Parts: sequence; structure tokens; C-alpha cells
Amino acid sequence: MKVESQQLKAFLLDAELVNESQFKKAQQEAKKTNQKIGDVLISKNLITQEELIKLEAYILGIPFVNLEEEKISPEILKIIPEPIARSHNIIAFRKKDNNLEVAMLDPEDLGTIEFIKKKSNLKILPRLTTPESLKNVLKQYQRTLEAEFGDIIKKESGEIKAVVVETKTKTGEKEDLKKAAEELPVIRIVDTLIRHAILQRASDVHIEPTEKEVVVRYRIDGILRDAMILPKQAASGIVARIKVLSNLKLDEHRLPQDGRFKIETNDYRYSLRVSSLPVFDGEKIVMRLLSEGSKVHTLESLGLRGEALEKMQMALKKPVGMVLVTGPTGSGKTTTLYAALDILNVPGVNISTLEDPVEYRMLRINQTQINSKIGLTFASGIRSLVRQDPDVIMVGEIRDGETVNLAINAALTGHVVLSTLHTISAAGTISRLVDMGAEPFLISSTLNVILAQRLVRKFAKEKEKYKLKEPDLKNLAKYCDLAKILKILKEEKIIGPRQTLKDIEFYRPKSTKESPSGYKGRIGIYEVLRVTESIKELIIRKASTDEIRERAQKEEMITIFEDGFIKAVQGITSIEEVLRVISE
Repeated sequence: MKVESQQLKAFLLDAELVNESQFKKAQQEAKKTNQKIGDVLISKNLITQEELIKLEAYILGIPFVNLEEEKISPEILKIIPEPIARSHNIIAFRKKDNNLEVAMLDPEDLGTIEFIKKKSNLKILPRLTTPESLKNVLKQYQRTLEAEFGDIIKKESGEIKAVVVETKTKTGEKEDLKKAAEELPVIRIVDTLIRHAILQRASDVHIEPTEKEVVVRYRIDGILRDAMILPKQAASGIVARIKVLSNLKLDEHRLPQDGRFKIETNDYRYSLRVSSLPVFDGEKIVMRLLSEGSKVHTLESLGLRGEALEKMQMALKKPVGMVLVTGPTGSGKTTTLYAALDILNVPGVNISTLEDPVEYRMLRINQTQINSKIGLTFASGIRSLVRQDPDVIMVGEIRDGETVNLAINAALTGHVVLSTLHTISAAGTISRLVDMGAEPFLISSTLNVILAQRLVRKFAKEKEKYKLKEPDLKNLAKYCDLAKILKILKEEKIIGPRQTLKDIEFYRPKSTKESPSGYKGRIGIYEVLRVTESIKELIIRKASTDEIRERAQKEEMITIFEDGFIKAVQGITSIEEVLRVISE
């Protein structure tokens, strides 16, 4: 919104909300700190946010609305889909005849207004509101979606039961299941279930049959949570519907199956990986949700920092050699590899990948989907890729001895090779490679850097302060060298030169209606082991994991826990969350 400083000053003085001296001081501070004058006035408690926005609305000639206590009809709310409402800070709250009133934080966002006008075929009447008011209405989307799902179950469960009974009376099971999958009630339930998962930022959907019902759980920020309970009679139709979408065999109930499908709307595009597994009470379905609209992250945005980031960047500048990213399933290894590929992806470089599956599409990169059913494995794929004149090869995962030896050979013959491995720590990667059949002298010749990682949940907006006590420090000393961490914190100027660990403020999550767990989103914690000359000597003489780890720490490698501890000091996550993740 463009409200001139002099206009604002005139109205503030006229309304006697501030005096000339207060406004002048706020103006000077705003200039010095590069803030808006209004924000400075609010921070000094001279005016409230609502008073300022009302004043701006008056100056701009736009009506002001406060919707903090407003309950909006679901039919009106749904005119603007939730993703658009959240990303553009706009909600529909009143409709009369052909007029739709919308509340916005920036009523001069003409592009969004025109988009809503075309989408709804209504005349849009912008109104100015406060961020708190908008936040209250956005919460109502969740209640609307839950109510919608409950209505579908209540209304359609009888029809589902009728469909199941009817199909059981006929002969061909495959045709019966196909018919059930195409019934409108089943389609509505599956569509709503997936949409619900997307809006809650779930990474996985678990559909689990039990003796009397079907439990649906969502994995959000790495934690599985119960989402809803479905009637047992809906199970066969829902499973059949998902199988049809992902091109799986409808009449195969005894063997696991894997497939995938895509969903695309005006608001989002997702690829869903589907896995079915026979269990005692039926078939369990797990769907992995992968956003195709997501931008590739940078290493910095993923949480790499300081010396660890520098080591990774140096390794990626080398013209040959291997870079390995390690960690358990679901720790974000592939996302880190994509961030590394984004750095290497320049016009003069030919990059080819072997992936299972291809999770993100990247421009100017040749991405190949592994298909073991036709013999296209990681090992056979590497043999083919080296004949494609690549500069960089990314192998989704090293799973066996043949793959690791081919990857090492590719690095020896002048390629940069990036891959992932399932190990607990960076140092443990060496012994894992040897166990898989790689020769130690070849490992030492080709390996540039090993990055080990985990994902921790980040705090939502609200959090509670506290300080560590002596028993807490004794417990933390089991996991790291506290003196080393204190030294790093002071060197990086995260804390003052005279502060001790007892002086530092840490944080705990605070539960709110918006974020019951107190967390929202995740960030990586890392350790980066650079293969130096001394580490190479240890690899050649087959030193133990402990010896390699100790040498790396003497060479100032920051461990995963230490990196997590630093992020806890910075108020990004909690010590408890770091301990939870590293103990898994």
C-alpha cells in the first residue's frame, strides 16, 4: 500500500494519536533501521496495528473490516481456495447478488483481484483488514474441510455399503472392484483425503485397515499423526480407487505393489508414489506426496552453515571425485543432492541422474527413472551413463557392491559422482563402503566429502524461553564437547564473549491452535567430513569408525549433535528435538 509519509503524519496529528516530536523521532529511526514509519510507531506502543490500518484505509478510501470474531459461510470461503488465500493474503467473506467482498492486506494487489474476478465471475470489492483478522479466517478453512469430509462420510457411507454389497453378488472380482473405484462416493472420499493431506503439508498418507475400521494417518514434519477414521465398508473401494489411479493390479491382494500418479489443479501439482502391502485385515496403502511446484532449495536454506557449508562448496568445485550424502530414510538426502546439482547445473556441464523415483524435475538435467522390472538398475544405468559423455553423475542410492564399485570407477575416470547411502554417521560411511566390497585404496582416491544429516522440526511463531541447569548440562555432555561448542558459539558471535552455557536462553515449543505441537516445518542438522590426507591414511589402513571420527573431530568437524545444539541456541529448534532425532 502506498500511503505517503506526509499524509500519514497529517492524519496521525489530526487524530491526536501522536505529536510532532514523536513522529519525527519515529521517522529518524525508520530511516536508520530501514523500517516503515508505521511499524516503528507500533513497536513504541504509540499506536496499535488496527489504528494504523484503519487510518491507511481512510487515506486510501477503502473500507476497513475486522473479521476476528466473524464466522464465514463455507460456501463463500471456498470461492477463494486456501492455497491462494494464504499465499496472497486474501479471503472472501461476504457475497450479495453479483458482488463479492474480499478482505486483503494489500488492496492494491490488482493482479490477485483480477485473478479472483475471472475465477469467480463476480465483481470484487476489496476491503482492508489486519493480519490477525486474516489469520482468524484462515483457520476456518481447516474446520470447513473437516466438516466437508464428515458430511461425505455421513452422507455417502450408506451408498458405499450398497456398492460393496452389489459388487459382491457378481462374478468377476476385477470388474467389481473397478466399478467400486468409479463410484462417486469413493472418488469424493479419496479426493478429499488427498486434498486434506496437501493442505496440512503431509509428506505421507497411511491408510491402514483394522478389524472394524480404517485408520488414516498423515506424516507431518516427520511425525505420524491420526487424521481420521473411515468406515470399514469403505476400505475395498478406497484401495481400488487408488490402485486404478496408480495403474496397479486390482485383483492382486497377496503381493506388494508399487505405482504412482499425478494430481493437478489451478493451485498445486503433486506426484504421488503409491505402495500397497497385504496385512492381516486387508491391504495397507502408503502414498508419498511430492510437490512438483516446489523450487529447488539452496544448501543454505536447507540449514548448512559455517565451515560445513564451505567444505561442501569446496568439494563441489572439484572436477572429479565422489560426494556422498548419508542418513536414514526420510532424512532429506535427495533434497540435499538436488541443491548440490543446482549449483553444478551450468550451461557448460552435462549432468545425468539415475533415480528411484525422479522426485523433482530439473531443467537441463537428464533424469532417468530406474525400472528393475526391465533390468534398468542403478548398476546397469551407470554403465550406460558413462557412455553419454557426462561431467556429473548423480546416483539416487548406492545399495550394493556392484553399484559402489561402478560409482568409484566413474569417479576414477574423470567424473563427479554424487550419491546417497544409508549410514548413521559420516565416519561410518567408510566401513559401510568396505563392507559392500569397495577397496580402501580406491575409496581414499575418489572420495572428496561425506555429509551426514537428519531433519529436526522448527519452532512455529510461539515459543517459551528457559535456561539450562546443571543436570541438563551433565546430560548434554554425554553427546558432545560442551567447551568446543561454547568456543564455536563465541567465534561465530552467536553469543557474547563472556557468556557461559548457563547464561544462554534456550526455547521450548508452545502449543497453539494453529500449531498444536509448537513446531512447523523442518530444517537439516549436519556433519561434513572432508577426506583429508590424514583421513586417507586411516582409510587405507582400514582404521575403525571411531578412529576416523576422532581424527575428523580433531580437524574441527562439527558433529550432527553440535550443529543441532547451535541451531537450538539460535532459537530455530529445541534441544529436546535434536536429542529425539539423533537417538532414533
